[in-house]
Amino acid sequence: MAQFDVYKNENPNTNASFPYLLDVQNDILKSLSTRVVIPLAVNKKIIQGLTKEFIINKQTVYLFTAQMGSIPIIDLQNKVTDLQMHKEEIKSSIDFLIYGF
Repeated sequence: MAQFDVYKNENPNTNASFPYLLDVQNDILKSLSTRVVIPLAVNKKIIQGLTKEFIINKQTVYLFTAQMGSIPIIDLQNKVTDLQMHKEEIKSSIDFLIYGF
């Protein structure tokens, strides 16, 4: 489990709209029983500076930073990829959410 890993959303109540969860928690906090994630949505809702677009398993998904939250580690079982190469875009989206720039 590492920062910027993407996991399949196994929750049947939300996985149709949010098929993946992006782990954004720093790895030095691995002793916690939860991880901070950002859902990756299938529906495009652009907020300039906040929404980023990615392709995962040939599916276009959108970083839904405004829905960031923590979930139990046990809910992150099936890693599908990582977005390490996009970490600056992801971090700028989090900064925009918190600081507005």
